[in-house]
Amino acid sequence: MDSAKNLPVAVIGAGPVGLAAAAHLLERGLEPLIFEAGPSAGAAIEQWRHIRLFSPWRFNIDAAAVRLLEADGWESPRPTALPYGGELIDNYLAPLAALPAISSKLQTGARVIAVTRAGMDKTHTRNRESTPFVVRVEHVDGETRDYTVAGVFDASGTWSTRNPLGTSGLPAIGEDTAAHRISSPLPDVTGRQRASFAGRRVLVVGAGHSAANTLISLADLAKDEPDTRILWAVRGASAEKVYGGGDADGLPARGQLGARLRRLVEAGTIELHTGFGIGSLKSLVSHVSVESVDGRTLEADIVVPCTGFRPDLDILRELRLNLDAAVEAPTELGPLIDPEFHSCGTVPPHGAALLAHPDKDFYIVGMKSYGRAPTFLLATGYEQVRSVAAALAGDRVAADTLELELPETGVCSSDAGTSCEVPAAAAVISESSCCATTEPVLVGFPTGLSHGRSGESQLAASLLSSPSSDKEESNA
Repeated sequence: MDSAKNLPVAVIGAGPVGLAAAAHLLERGLEPLIFEAGPSAGAAIEQWRHIRLFSPWRFNIDAAAVRLLEADGWESPRPTALPYGGELIDNYLAPLAALPAISSKLQTGARVIAVTRAGMDKTHTRNRESTPFVVRVEHVDGETRDYTVAGVFDASGTWSTRNPLGTSGLPAIGEDTAAHRISSPLPDVTGRQRASFAGRRVLVVGAGHSAANTLISLADLAKDEPDTRILWAVRGASAEKVYGGGDADGLPARGQLGARLRRLVEAGTIELHTGFGIGSLKSLVSHVSVESVDGRTLEADIVVPCTGFRPDLDILRELRLNLDAAVEAPTELGPLIDPEFHSCGTVPPHGAALLAHPDKDFYIVGMKSYGRAPTFLLATGYEQVRSVAAALAGDRVAADTLELELPETGVCSSDAGTSCEVPAAAAVISESSCCATTEPVLVGFPTGLSHGRSGESQLAASLLSSPSSDKEESNA
């Protein structure tokens, strides 16, 4: 950033990773300029503040942010406790955003609508690297302004762009007109939104941890509201992926979630429908009729979409990006996190070198850096922004020396087939090294299930041929 030393660095998004980026920039003597579309820091998390995280506090707070907070007298939560989303905001993000060093650089109600090079569209090459960026921002007061910056962290996440309910990556026919029957992805069914779900027929769509959380909350609701009927539709032939590794899971809370969900399905509290790819939704006067591509139908009063998220790339149309064709993550990161082959929550240590794009000094970080892959962990994002801040400050040694530390539950393997089973001690790892092999190191939380979707098909086949398979698997 030598040609633009006196300009700030834009940080898009004031979630955990965005605020961590600001903290690391401040430590490097660089000025952050933070744009948050919501009314406050952590606005996306505010929508799921009732959800408890799988990982304990020690993996959910950033080192540079902690140094800033502790200098102001902040006391860290108990490292082994599992925070709710609301606690992550109230006990960490809100105090961090309130620090003068951060609050003076934070603009809320400020939605970034475009990022480009000053005076250049993406077709112009001459002097491109030395030209500052322009970030166009739409403010809550209705005014649109341009800000000139030296570099950009896009930490805007993916919460605002959920995947559609339909197959083939497209909305189901009638999905748009049925929008009034479709809830947010992680509704507070036993709290703020209880009245919308009590005594209703609720269809949860999806095979991830968001679906598991919602289904278990609905089961709790049904104890008090017995007329509540819980339907669960998954595209796959089995729900085994959601059940996870049980006792073999590196995060006990995640393993317990899957085990409890399995019991609820086996007990009939939750009605599981496998192989249910949604083709259309038909809005009726009192409910919605959901039809699968094979002609089966489910009648529901409300549909909960737990189908995952995708990055909003429209704001980056005038930048030169290298994105993986499958998952829309940075090209070199994509194969390491592709859900077609990875379902273990594996976290490849990576930083500025792996996240770089042809437009120098622009980086996508945090959940958005994983594109459509669902395996992101906050600890990964914190290491990303530490490395990128070092790169922007010109410290290539620090940028390329990776410091991701996930002791005890970490895994390190050169074989994706065993990446969920082989434990490894945490270490400081350079991007060129891996367990003394040329393969990438994978550090993360094992779930006891590996190979992503490719393994899911193999698993389903083996279960169908086994006389000891569980009820929901033999009915797949």
